[in-house]
Amino acid sequence: MFRATTVLAVRHRDHTVMASDGQVTFGDTVVKQSAKKIRKLYNDRILAGFAGSAADSFALFSRFEAKLEQYRGNLERSAVELAKDWRTDRMLRRLEAMLIVMDPKVTYLLSGNGDLIEPDDGIIAIGSGGAYAMAAAKALARHTNLDAHRIAGEAMSIAAGICIYTNATITIETL
Repeated sequence: MFRATTVLAVRHRDHTVMASDGQVTFGDTVVKQSAKKIRKLYNDRILAGFAGSAADSFALFSRFEAKLEQYRGNLERSAVELAKDWRTDRMLRRLEAMLIVMDPKVTYLLSGNGDLIEPDDGIIAIGSGGAYAMAAAKALARHTNLDAHRIAGEAMSIAAGICIYTNATITIETL
């Protein structure tokens, strides 16, 4: 488990949203409240968010952006190729981070174990508060009429109220 963040992806009713908190910790000390852990990539057509070591995450963002360029924005192919590289490359295997990448049609979680997971319902989260945010988002998607943006915001707020490594400075990006 990666402590120090929560990233949530929600595809719901034809809307694509990713949210993250802004807290950065160093050991048991909060050192930043407003970090940006999600980005729009490939001409603002793809969202990516990270949990884990910041330096490792930036290295993965760079690798993933290169794959997107190489495969002309094909999210599935880029994610598969990054997952293969991550699993087989000695340096990449040592990176301590996870990524969520999404476009309006598909969402993937990528990990250093070579995992490439597509959630059944378009909702997935990573980081120390990930399970809380994901549970809240799934419940809100099933039992309310909220749109994806509101679901992500409310779910992140719930996670911030539970997880000590997640704060209430929320960034939400929409495609």
